Amino acid sequence: MAEKQLKVVVLGAGMAGILAGIKLQEAGFTDVTLYEKADRVGGTWRENTYPGLTCDVPSHHYTYTFERNPDWTRHLPPGPEVQAYFERVSRKYGVDKLTRFNEEAVSANYQDGRWQLAFRSGLRDSADILICATGVLHQPQTPDIEGLHDFAGALFHSARWDHSVPLDGKRIGVIGNGSTGVQLVSALAGRAAHLEHYTRTPQWIMPVENGHFTEAQRAAFRDPQVLAEAMDFEGYNAAVNAYTEAIIDEHSEGAKNMAAACLQNLEQSVADPQLREKLRPTHRALCKRLIFSPDYYQAIQHPNAALVTEGVERIEARGIRTADGQLHELDIIVLATGFRPDVFMRPMRISGRNGADLEALWADHPKAYLAITMPDFPNLFMLNGPNGPVGNYSLIDIAEHQWHYIEQLIARLRSGQASEICCHAQALERFEHERTEAAKKTVWFTGGCNSWYLDSRGVPASWPWTYARFLEEMAAPRWEDLDCVAG
Repeated sequence: MAEKQLKVVVLGAGMAGILAGIKLQEAGFTDVTLYEKADRVGGTWRENTYPGLTCDVPSHHYTYTFERNPDWTRHLPPGPEVQAYFERVSRKYGVDKLTRFNEEAVSANYQDGRWQLAFRSGLRDSADILICATGVLHQPQTPDIEGLHDFAGALFHSARWDHSVPLDGKRIGVIGNGSTGVQLVSALAGRAAHLEHYTRTPQWIMPVENGHFTEAQRAAFRDPQVLAEAMDFEGYNAAVNAYTEAIIDEHSEGAKNMAAACLQNLEQSVADPQLREKLRPTHRALCKRLIFSPDYYQAIQHPNAALVTEGVERIEARGIRTADGQLHELDIIVLATGFRPDVFMRPMRISGRNGADLEALWADHPKAYLAITMPDFPNLFMLNGPNGPVGNYSLIDIAEHQWHYIEQLIARLRSGQASEICCHAQALERFEHERTEAAKKTVWFTGGCNSWYLDSRGVPASWPWTYARFLEEMAAPRWEDLDCVAG
């Protein structure tokens, strides 16, 4: 049977979209278009440009397996280097030539066996296969704080950094203490005349080294064997699995070791007993996404830095008024308040066959079978979709394994064995039930904290099993769970 000539559209040109573009070309697809709402590739690494931006996955583990980068300068890659890496890979593999920039999709409708796409510019297109690689964290979360627009100084979200605003010698307030807030405090403590970190609940911080690679090391890393031995890729995968097992079993040896490391880091790094208690979380380690930082505790103890835990009452023209009535006068306020984790492809409207509507399917919370496919949305596949693995490990690795699964579905469409593929409704229902029950046993649910992992029901919206199980699921589809309409 001759292979069908299928047209593929990829939405998003971040890490996952670039991966899809490369792999589709390798498989011999000649009609591939990526649509990107921004003016260049990069996704979250294009959007985030704040001072101190660093990936918390070790540099050499945050690359495509087929395109290692020997030139990382540090053990944890700085944001600009990550963005440069994706731009270089996009050029090398010709993905930039396949990409139409400044095109934001507003709707996708499945009609007569094809996806009909509309874009904000007025452009229209169609596709046999639609790959959604829009990312997870891309719509900034703006906090509901009274007087947000009353501030007379500069106020912006960390993901919309205003580089025209000078920082040195200024009075700066950072609201939010996730990874972004921690990185900002570390970067600005020595630059600001006065820096205040506004936090609601303290976080556990895992110590990590972030040294520089020498010129000699970087030269040696050009030998793949030397790089593999130095970075111990197999050992890293084992560590990732141990981490996921620790989330599932808070009494495991791995969980105990990580909790002990976080506690020791706090006890040994913070001299002032009052400050140390302010920084001590009441929830268990791993309940939230672990923060890795080599220097936050040192930064918050800088003479020009202060931790503010009284709670933000409102923002006024001159600064932030806290719940104790004090006005903290500031020149700059940065909202390091994260992103909406439930957006994915939205706000675009997506409708499938038989009247299926994405908003209706996701009315209570986003869901997808194995984070990849949904019933009655045929030939639409997601990379890093709802309830997929997130955590302190490489999403590039996750996306590569997801692509291995997706390419097996695409192969069946291409061969003509099937004209439509999506999961059965019963398969999604079963998967969601099993996932929800398993999620309620993880430390994300039992650990006594609120985090962006939790969905509208308070259930962790992530992969609740081991990394090893994820690899097993991605190795080969369970065809009985998939609705394959004959070609």
